[in-house]
Amino acid sequence: MVGRCGRAVVGVLLAGFLVFFAPRDVFGAVFTAPLEGTVGVAMEAFAEDVLTRAAAEGAELVVFRLDSPGGLVTSMRRIVSDILESPVPVVVWVAPQGSRAASAGAFLLQAAHVAAMAPGTNVGAAHPVMASGKDVSDEEMSRKVTNDLSAQMRSLAQMRGRNAALAERMVSESLSFSAEEALGQGVADLLASDMRTLLLALRGRTVTVNGQDVELNPGDAVVDIDMTLRERVLHFISSPDVAYLLLTAGALAVIFEILSPGGFVLGTAGAVMVLMGAFGLRMLPFNWAGIVLLVAGVAVLVVDLLVGGIGILSLFGIAAIATAGLILFRTPGGELLNVSVHFIVGLSVALGLFFLLVLYLVLKSQRRQASSGREGMIGAPVEVLLDLAPDGQVKCHGEIWGGRSGTGRTMVRGATGRVVRVEGMTLVIEDDRQMEKNSKEEKEGSR
Repeated sequence: MVGRCGRAVVGVLLAGFLVFFAPRDVFGAVFTAPLEGTVGVAMEAFAEDVLTRAAAEGAELVVFRLDSPGGLVTSMRRIVSDILESPVPVVVWVAPQGSRAASAGAFLLQAAHVAAMAPGTNVGAAHPVMASGKDVSDEEMSRKVTNDLSAQMRSLAQMRGRNAALAERMVSESLSFSAEEALGQGVADLLASDMRTLLLALRGRTVTVNGQDVELNPGDAVVDIDMTLRERVLHFISSPDVAYLLLTAGALAVIFEILSPGGFVLGTAGAVMVLMGAFGLRMLPFNWAGIVLLVAGVAVLVVDLLVGGIGILSLFGIAAIATAGLILFRTPGGELLNVSVHFIVGLSVALGLFFLLVLYLVLKSQRRQASSGREGMIGAPVEVLLDLAPDGQVKCHGEIWGGRSGTGRTMVRGATGRVVRVEGMTLVIEDDRQMEKNSKEEKEGSR
């Protein structure tokens, strides 16, 4: 409470200071800002910043363009509170066409001084669910939560003079309305297909702001406000697609680092991705079955790498990860937060190609002759530097080694041969002529 009062005082002082310094093209302008995606911490902070700036710079009106499948109740309540306390009239406009104000988004629409919708949009499906995406397990607790949110929705609709009974049923019965139905049933105030039409429809309309009637007369000056870099990053990782990708890629990176440590770069990057994905999940209603499948799929892929199969197990692992993406947010009330099917297909194909590449590299390495260590020295060409009688010195791969004749015969300086075995720091050599002779004898013997 103290924190909110402090922010309110700062906002009022800042507004009084900036009223005299605000640019003429901003003072009295219409501020527009997008509220897109999940209702969460990032959207909450952004909405508060927009309303504070609008009050400080003397804006005539704030228009939030809403397109949300829902989100956290806590963030929804704070945004609703900011709208109710705003000294600047707020219009929540479900736009553009094809947008939605579902679940928590429906509360934001009802909290606005003016609830506007574009044709082809919808509102509703506001039944509460747990953070895991499931209905509240305890029947009594479920009834309390539903009644609490129903009362809030009814109160908001009554405050704005809308159809409170139908607004309440969006919570208790998960009703949804198209834009035309919402307008006809009194859940929305007006329809507007574009910003110009919206501003024209608002002129002359009277709304109540902090207990006082205010007549709206917005001009043509419109100031677009977008998220800061920090807010965009937080909002980005709260996307279902991104949270799913971060968890999958991060888990794989951490496990690969544990299996083959080397510099901690991969492990550190994986840990950061997992933490970012977990932060995104904190703002999303997820299904634990999807999390379990995701972890199991990653584990199966790693096991296949360890056993060297890279085949059937990898296919099962990829299938488990894909299935996890399909059900991760497919829960009661959370079915609007699905990971994109195209995204799941793309990730599965990418993982499949990666493991095919690993398979190719493993098979190639198995066929390749060793090129380092003792095994890599076998068959290497050498040149005699000091006569081998039978010991001497030879040069192999540009290095000086002790040498010994493998046949016991003397090999003079300048003679060439190949390594047949390594004994400590001594290379046992056979000259090329002897090796050719042995090869001919073997061929004749095979005939």
